[in-house]
Amino acid sequence: MTAHLLENLNPEQRAAVTLPHESALILAGAGSGKTRVLTTRLVWLIQSGQVSPHGILAVTFTNKAAKEMMTRISAMLPINTRGMWVGTFHGLANRLLRTHYREAGLPQSFQILDSQDQLSAIKRLMKSMNIDTEKYEPKKVQRFISGHKEAGRRAKDAEAFDEYSMRLAEIFEAYDAQCQREGVADFAELLLRSYELLYRNEPLREHYRDRFKHILVDEFQDTNSLQYRWLKLFAGPNTALFAVGDDDQSIYAFRGANTANMAEFEREFAHGNVIKLEQNYRSHGHILTAANTLIAQNAHRLGKNLWTAEGEGEPIRVYDAYSDQDEASFIVDEVKALNREGTNLSDMALLYRSNAQSRVLEHALFSASVPYRVYGGLRFFERLEIKHALAYLRLLTNPEDDGAFIRVVNFPARGIGARTLELLSASAAQSGASLWQAACTASGKVAGFAKLIETIKQATRELPLPEVIDHVIEASGLADFYRADKDGTERLENLNELVNAAALFSEENSADEAEEKTLDSFLAHAALEAGEHQAGVGLDALQLMTVHAAKGLEFHAVFITGLEESLFPHEQSANDENGLEEERRLMYVAITRARRRLYLSHAQSRMLHGQIRYGLPSRFLDELPEQVLSPLNRRSGSAQPQSFGYAAPAARPTAPLGNDTGYRVGQSVAHAKFGTGIIIDFEGRGADARVQVKFREAGTKWLALAYANLSTA
Repeated sequence: MTAHLLENLNPEQRAAVTLPHESALILAGAGSGKTRVLTTRLVWLIQSGQVSPHGILAVTFTNKAAKEMMTRISAMLPINTRGMWVGTFHGLANRLLRTHYREAGLPQSFQILDSQDQLSAIKRLMKSMNIDTEKYEPKKVQRFISGHKEAGRRAKDAEAFDEYSMRLAEIFEAYDAQCQREGVADFAELLLRSYELLYRNEPLREHYRDRFKHILVDEFQDTNSLQYRWLKLFAGPNTALFAVGDDDQSIYAFRGANTANMAEFEREFAHGNVIKLEQNYRSHGHILTAANTLIAQNAHRLGKNLWTAEGEGEPIRVYDAYSDQDEASFIVDEVKALNREGTNLSDMALLYRSNAQSRVLEHALFSASVPYRVYGGLRFFERLEIKHALAYLRLLTNPEDDGAFIRVVNFPARGIGARTLELLSASAAQSGASLWQAACTASGKVAGFAKLIETIKQATRELPLPEVIDHVIEASGLADFYRADKDGTERLENLNELVNAAALFSEENSADEAEEKTLDSFLAHAALEAGEHQAGVGLDALQLMTVHAAKGLEFHAVFITGLEESLFPHEQSANDENGLEEERRLMYVAITRARRRLYLSHAQSRMLHGQIRYGLPSRFLDELPEQVLSPLNRRSGSAQPQSFGYAAPAARPTAPLGNDTGYRVGQSVAHAKFGTGIIIDFEGRGADARVQVKFREAGTKWLALAYANLSTA
């Protein structure tokens, strides 16, 4: 009866599916068929009569994964699956609280606050408590509350060591009391309240331990501390836990994911019962060899080695670009060539470490009329912080723009409330004027905003476009707002990239645009790129996304871009062992998205904050085996031997060479491009540093022209 379930399973998959009633850790590599194993295990338990559908608890991380599992179960089993406990951590916690609302101290019809509703509730509470929202920014309060709840802590247990954090804890306690009065629960509350319910109510805990004989958990490497503790409350002495995960794909530490949970689970439940799914059904051999070699550099891992029966496949193509624009141009050419050869655009993906990197790629694709779609995010000019900056710029050229005025008059917050804006709008309507005109005759904080715009306008009157935008970002308060935001790093990067976009626009249009029209033209350009060319739903389009967004997806061809030190690995992680290991896991995830063709690219120079900066290739390139790489020479179109020039961390460049160059000196070779085909290499440190100038003609190798001490160069 169950034999057909085991057909086409490899020995390791079959062993995992047919495990006896015992706990086990299934270490499932990328592309190893883990979803199939998890679902087949669940169906096999039911069909073999070991457990009823109501005796299984299956936990996923996304609603999409839960729906996919239920669909597969329904197709494999002739039963009604509606009563089965299959869902996300928060979905199952909600189900538990709905069933036992009295024991949980909740009204039967309690409502769930999403993130925006929670923020509104916090603002309302802080207003009633007369709390200064400038000092205690509501979003920071929200992060404080949610962070503690996700760690399993109430207000009384909050980490409060000074007056500021103690006040945050008071707001936390008052917020919980407000939610209790109003009969609402935020997202983090669902898991914490259900955990507390089971922890404190032994009869209820024993009831569920008796009921659920088997617990199956997907993506176990992404669990945080509270989620693991929540699972353990369901696990009685007769419960078998079946945890499927891959510690090499744990990339969500910033969300609280704890990779140590896997090793702890092995000790506490699996007791060495680990099955490794290492046969990969997605990628060709060279891609897997690169992934295996790279991730082996991480010290803290359980260890596995992916392999495939599909053959070695094509070598991995590595492109050393002169600049970020050259990198984007190369990618566009390759994408168009692959498309002409029959590969759908939707089966190709451009991956980048941070969202800000998409701007150059989007511009190149837009210019080349290649349809694209940003997966799991917004196109560059549609991002919130970019819209705010553009609104300030619009006011500089046209202060009568009411839409731009409304967007930024109180962003960042400057104490201009809804009532004040209502009165301003009424005054403007009565006199037939714009909001700007009404603001100029008003008093108080609204007049202060009008004065701010006039001051910015005067200060930027003679500045070139990139400097105008840089000044606006700083003077408006946008930069300080996102610097103070714990999660504002990426938004700051996007704002810096807006300066780069302006610099590129000025360069491309220098011969055509009059000086006084440059800002207007740039705003028109931004509006056109924001309003066109992202492909509609259902149309064939190239996929653009961050590596984080790519997890769980796969493509025929993958381009991993921006492989430079401080970009990938990110500068915030480069000097921290745990952070660097997570960055390496992120690179591993990126590599294993590719089925047949993989491109890796890095640029010798990249525009950052409106200026050309020079950097080293990512250390991850030197951690890949040379035998699977095929470095590309753009000019000749052929593979050439190439050294990426990144040395061991101890020799990483540290000393800056002058304040106006952006070059860095180290024992390894640093490349900086001057004009066409000229490279300057720096070697050594301090007084011992030497400079070598190299020159390349089309199709030739690099030729050394000079080699001298830095002091005389």
